[in-house]
Amino acid sequence: MPKGIFNVPVAKNEPVRSYAPGSPERKSLQAKLAELRSEEMELPMIIGGREVTTDRRKRIAPPHDHKHTLGYYYEGDASHVQMAIDAALEAKKEWANMAWQHRAAIFLKAADLLVGPYRDKMNAATMLGQSKNAFQAEIDAACEMADFFRFGVKCMIDIYEMQPESAAGIWNYNEYRPLEGFVFALTPFNFTSIAGNLPSAPAMMGNVAVWKPSNTAIYSAAVIMEILQEAGLPAGVINLVYVSGPVAGDIIFSHPEFAGIHFTGSTAVFQSIWKTIGENIYKYKSYPRIVGETGGKDFIFADPTADPQALAVGMLRGAFEYQGQKCSAASRVYVPESIWEDVRERFGKMLATVKMGPVEDFTNFMNAVIDEKSFDKLASFIDGARKSADAEVIFGGNCDKSVGYYVEPTVILAKKPDYETMVEELFGPVLTVYVYEDEKMDETLKVLDQTSIYALTGAVFSQDRYNIEKITKFLENSSGNFYINDKPTGAVVGQQPFGGSRGSGTNDKAGSVFNMIRWTSIRTVKETFVSPKDYMYPSFLAEKE
Repeated sequence: MPKGIFNVPVAKNEPVRSYAPGSPERKSLQAKLAELRSEEMELPMIIGGREVTTDRRKRIAPPHDHKHTLGYYYEGDASHVQMAIDAALEAKKEWANMAWQHRAAIFLKAADLLVGPYRDKMNAATMLGQSKNAFQAEIDAACEMADFFRFGVKCMIDIYEMQPESAAGIWNYNEYRPLEGFVFALTPFNFTSIAGNLPSAPAMMGNVAVWKPSNTAIYSAAVIMEILQEAGLPAGVINLVYVSGPVAGDIIFSHPEFAGIHFTGSTAVFQSIWKTIGENIYKYKSYPRIVGETGGKDFIFADPTADPQALAVGMLRGAFEYQGQKCSAASRVYVPESIWEDVRERFGKMLATVKMGPVEDFTNFMNAVIDEKSFDKLASFIDGARKSADAEVIFGGNCDKSVGYYVEPTVILAKKPDYETMVEELFGPVLTVYVYEDEKMDETLKVLDQTSIYALTGAVFSQDRYNIEKITKFLENSSGNFYINDKPTGAVVGQQPFGGSRGSGTNDKAGSVFNMIRWTSIRTVKETFVSPKDYMYPSFLAEKE
């Protein structure tokens, strides 16, 4: 076959469609929503390229309309996890040996399929299965996932081009091999794009994967798998299983061929996984790569010069887009006393116009939280704030799960900076504000830095460049993604590589070379063109008399 050094298509961020009234994309998506609501899908596992069913059918319902049935998935058990591992290892050699440009072509084709013929289906599945409105679904399920595929290919090439220098008479080069064994991808409900990226990033680098999606995102995961299969992904490269986390973990973390985990989820789960891997380290062929993005208690800090309107908008969007269920969602805000009343008034006026309801009504800014467990947790924190002498519910607070899991956008005013909703990760539409005395800005920054175990995202609002510099430096370890005069959400692949540290993860920056390189094992090759014929070095020679 012909050989060459190939240039891949230039990676560009997928343009976000508006879905404005009367637009063709709005009409097309509404039709797809109606179509999917009118049928009940059967969703088998995909193992070794085959559809696998069981006698355990589990119902899927929209969080905003939990009496409606979208379909059923087939729950697996330990035998299916083992089956998936076996299928992955069987596919490994041929996949690893495939020329990189053909691996790249599969994911570039997947991106084009995703934003082309599958765009409506991918968005509609995310909207219905995860209660995400049209605009949020478009940003996530269509655009960001396509960006992950396209920029992933670019990162793959950038890595392959990282080569060492060669001295005279020597040729040095790096080979970027896939890891020995298989990778486990454990993916969350809140971003369809993350669910697509976590098994795909290792696969781009020649690895094989076992993929367990969140049970509350299986509806959209099935569409991702459909796209990858149509794009030409060979059987067994990515195996999709619907099992519980503990069932998967018991098999995977005891397997000698376990090579790494790509994870997004809770800090507690990730820490438990890390501990299990450590306890089993003697069982593995190699040291597994552990890559994870976990919890957050994301903050906004305003100084007295902050623009009140910009701050109010940043708070509302940052806290309540996708019901506050983004890993990066603003959860705690520190506002100086001198501007608080102005900010509160502006914020309250905007919040009064926010609509909440089903995703099928495109005018709804907010929809339902993901499930009853999440609803009950949030309701209990809100109820606790109502009863506490250390807090006050100043906006919202109503909850209703009769039709869907609806939690009204809620703002709690904390009377002390370590009130529980300033500390605990809630993962819902609950924002807590702490008002500090202007002259105690430095003291409050220290409190912010020490309040939470997390360090995912944060933002500063200020018009004073000295303060911006000071705050940015002071909070350098408080977040992995930091925003100046903007909400702490909305990272774009290729523009703001995403990830956090401390209790928020390994900060390997999804969609970047820093993440992709974790899925390779480098072999450095040195070739000497003219080999030495004498073992002696000049320093060992005797002096001439």
